Amino acid sequence: MPLLPSDLISFPKTARSTVLEGGGETNCSCSPDQSGKLWGGRFVGAVDPIMEKFNASIAYDRHLWEVDVQGSKAYSRGLEKAGLLTKAEMDQILHGLDKVAEEWAQGTFKLSPNDEDIHTANERRLKVVTDLRLWMRQTCSTLSGLLWELIRTMVDRAEAERDILFLGYIHLQRAQPIHWSHWILRGGSWATWLGERRPLPVLQPSPTSSHPPELNFGAITVNSMDATSEWDLLAEFLFWASLCMTHLSRMAEDLILYCTKEFSFVQLSDAYSTGSSLMPQKKNPDSLELIRSKAGRVFGRCAGLLMTLKGLPSTYNKDLQEDKEAVFEVSDTMSAVLQVATGVISTLQARHPPASPPLGPRHWGGHTGRVALGGDAIPPGPRGLRESRVHGRDQGGRPQPAVTAGASDHQVRPIPFPMLPPRNPLFSGDVSCVWDYGHSVEQYGALGGTACSSVDWQIRQVRALLQAQQA
Repeated sequence: MPLLPSDLISFPKTARSTVLEGGGETNCSCSPDQSGKLWGGRFVGAVDPIMEKFNASIAYDRHLWEVDVQGSKAYSRGLEKAGLLTKAEMDQILHGLDKVAEEWAQGTFKLSPNDEDIHTANERRLKVVTDLRLWMRQTCSTLSGLLWELIRTMVDRAEAERDILFLGYIHLQRAQPIHWSHWILRGGSWATWLGERRPLPVLQPSPTSSHPPELNFGAITVNSMDATSEWDLLAEFLFWASLCMTHLSRMAEDLILYCTKEFSFVQLSDAYSTGSSLMPQKKNPDSLELIRSKAGRVFGRCAGLLMTLKGLPSTYNKDLQEDKEAVFEVSDTMSAVLQVATGVISTLQARHPPASPPLGPRHWGGHTGRVALGGDAIPPGPRGLRESRVHGRDQGGRPQPAVTAGASDHQVRPIPFPMLPPRNPLFSGDVSCVWDYGHSVEQYGALGGTACSSVDWQIRQVRALLQAQQA
């Protein structure tokens, strides 16, 4: 909120020297009474040391020092424009705030034991609701940039390795072939959706329903009571982060499986792996496992804030101090996770050469041919629904080799076309192409499908979004 002249008068000489005189010690211990607190006018004794530590938030809301100074400068200029400060007083305040910022940046700012929070430490002028919105705007912009960099890495890799065939899974069982780039672009799809939906902060209202234009907020909140207790922005940010971590965790889980010896589809770079002193042949995907585990911490912070908010009465309550640890920790976690995920995607190696199945019959088995063969045998429409019920049995009602092979985990080998009609009269024409995995991938050319034409279309869509972000 804007300062009033009485706010300046209420500061003792030693406290005002920080800003109004613009020199000497940038911070000081303010002791207007026995409590040693700026708010302690009616108190006759000191606060219990345990309560002192329990009540303080300076240990973590020091993250706000830069935006606190930024907002204070803006309001100082606004007060001068309104005639509540002289030009000389404003210049002294701005000079003092520059000194405060310099010491924070250099790590030489001295905190007093009486500094409960960043606002007391600097110069109790700007309420935390504005600081948080300024900080959130910077943080969301930074994290959005890191997310878009991950998207750019994904689409670059998808385009460069478009022709590599890969094995799709459903229920964690072998299914139909896909392009490796199709799997990568799944990540690009959810990431672009999240990249376009980051929270956008607005400013809380001032008594004059205006705000300093240099803070560059698009609007003000319409109700002052709501402004001091409305933490929806933080809840939205934590949910955004939780949803992002959900997808990143699932991507990490896929890659953890794919880089095992059992799958052997990809190999992680040494830069994002660790080893074992007991079993030196191991290469552990610690980077991906930590991404997967940190998702739970982000979820917990989101749920914790919502539990805090749900029972609060109107306007500000001290409970809301608990928001800062959550958003600061989640911001740091998201920053690290997005950068590590980008590094992993940009440096891992697919184990198979272009235009060939990954690792041959042991992985593909007959499952892919079985699905493709079924697609040829079962026509579209109601007739296909009826005939799918008999698919898998011969004319005598006995299970066909494809069914028994699936039950016994045998591989289905290509069967010459002349042998197929006696087993099932639904086959028509030469279906030998179903054993060609490239043909299997290319037959799904609809938008969003697995064919190269569809992958190219997906790449163009993501490229267009990246260009729009840079514009």
